[in-house]
Amino acid sequence: MAAAAGVSATTVSLVLNDVESRISRETRDRVRSAAEAVGYAPSSLARGLRQRRSQTVGLISDQIATTPFAGRMLAGAQDVARAHEKLVFLVDTGGDRAVEQSAIRALAAQQVDATIYAAMWHQIVPVPDGLPADAVFLDCRPDAGGFRSVVPDDRAGGAAATRELVAAGHRRIAFIDTDEGPTRPIAADLRLEGYREVLREAGLRVDPALHVHGETSIRGGREAAEHLLQLPDAVRPTALFCFNDRMAVGAYAAAHARGLRIPHDLSIIGYDDQQFIAAEQEPPLTTIALPHYEMGKWAMEVALGIRAAEEQDATHQMTCPVIRRDSVGPPPAHVAKPNRRRTSHHTERSLSATPER
Repeated sequence: MAAAAGVSATTVSLVLNDVESRISRETRDRVRSAAEAVGYAPSSLARGLRQRRSQTVGLISDQIATTPFAGRMLAGAQDVARAHEKLVFLVDTGGDRAVEQSAIRALAAQQVDATIYAAMWHQIVPVPDGLPADAVFLDCRPDAGGFRSVVPDDRAGGAAATRELVAAGHRRIAFIDTDEGPTRPIAADLRLEGYREVLREAGLRVDPALHVHGETSIRGGREAAEHLLQLPDAVRPTALFCFNDRMAVGAYAAAHARGLRIPHDLSIIGYDDQQFIAAEQEPPLTTIALPHYEMGKWAMEVALGIRAAEEQDATHQMTCPVIRRDSVGPPPAHVAKPNRRRTSHHTERSLSATPER
């Protein structure tokens, strides 16, 4: 290329790297024309070595790369990286600690500019050995602190779901929860706290009979809903808040089996806004969305220093918005009217203070 332009290799380098020099405009134009003619493209690797930057980001995950449910997190991170001309090295460890350690060493050898450590669902995790001190945790929190992290605000999400049902006029609202036990997700307790908080705010009794457990599956949701729908008329719920969308689908099945119409006879709200599930029900399911895409963006922006740095051990809780569709309505007329007569003045004041949504 230097020969084609009739200049030295040093001149070519100065021109193509936009280095300040006394090279004339005519010579610069000639060098760039020669570069275009031979299809020259600058080496990002070479530029990165000069700048001591590799233009790459390492993203280590447990399972999210193979899980469509959380693929939006990757999309959010990738979009930010692409906009800033960064290449993402994604390693899906399958939850294998040995693979994880190997990945951390490999990314360090590649001299990645930043590291994101991600999980498939909201959880507290041990910090892997060798993880860079400036790594960002995505959809998980380090057990010992010391890192920036982003997780969904599941307590506020549980409150938003329950508030949606209270605002529709419901007074007997059940929570179909996941099973108890050592594998119970953090999100379950947080959503339960939000549910109870809103009931108390509305002056409604937190009835243990309306808090039931089941597998986080369609079958688990159906079995739990069947139990609730068999309760005596005086305590039977008019609305169900389900831990996730799959359990809500099971609740639909239980309602349909009893000849109940949604939302005319029973309102149902889910959680996750899971693709190919929530919007495909009949009627489409009102649900709380997990902000996967927004969390992925936030983590990449913080990792790259694009977003203002927060405290090193700060956890950012991302809002979980209500996705309104057609599965929530007022309670049936035959229960709504008596319920309203029994509602205390305190409850009426609480509900009238609830902002329109």
